[in-house]
Amino acid sequence: MSPERYQRIRQVLDKRQTDLTVCLENVHKPHNVSAVVRTCDAVGIHRVHTVWEEKYQFRRGTAMGSQQWVRQTNHENIGDAMGALKGQGMQVLVTHLSDTAVDFRDVDYTKPTAILFGQEKYGATDEAIALADQDIVIPMMGMVQSLNVSVAAALVLYEAQRQRTIAGMYNEQHLPEAECQALAFENGYPRLFKLCQRKGLPFPPINALGEVDANDSWWKEMQITPLGAKALSQQEG
Repeated sequence: MSPERYQRIRQVLDKRQTDLTVCLENVHKPHNVSAVVRTCDAVGIHRVHTVWEEKYQFRRGTAMGSQQWVRQTNHENIGDAMGALKGQGMQVLVTHLSDTAVDFRDVDYTKPTAILFGQEKYGATDEAIALADQDIVIPMMGMVQSLNVSVAAALVLYEAQRQRTIAGMYNEQHLPEAECQALAFENGYPRLFKLCQRKGLPFPPINALGEVDANDSWWKEMQITPLGAKALSQQEG
């Protein structure tokens, strides 16, 4: 991995917002999932929560590679998801038209926030709505009553980004250094990363030049030399 690529990776990771997330409840259509994940990456979200009946991971190619940078946590049911999010001190917002709903722009997104989007056709479930802290709506001036879930997510997330930018929340690192190092290793040295996983070895640190900075015993366990690792990295582009 070149120093320039490493610096680019660090610039992205240093702006990651660990206390802003999205929860997708039974949103299954690949193009919608892809678009939401790509927007999450664009606004600096580190982790997306999902509620799917069956375990499902973002597929390679999803959102033009954004799935490599956005972590996924899947929950078996909405109760588990809500418990996890509120356990982190997050306010949970749900897009739902109700008498108590507020304009999405009137919410304070500088607070730890999770935004829940429901299934494409039916929206959020009654259980999700009941467990959420606040219903939010996107004002409609035309005949349509709703927007595509990926469009709605983009609108809300960019309002959150706007508020957080003004508050200076992108000017300091929130993501733990160990996670930054792991992501840099995973995406800067994908072959070494997979080999490291197979061997059950700890991820090595990456130095300021983007080089693997491991001790001799680690290289011996990996059965590869630093020069060999550099050659692999160059092959991977």
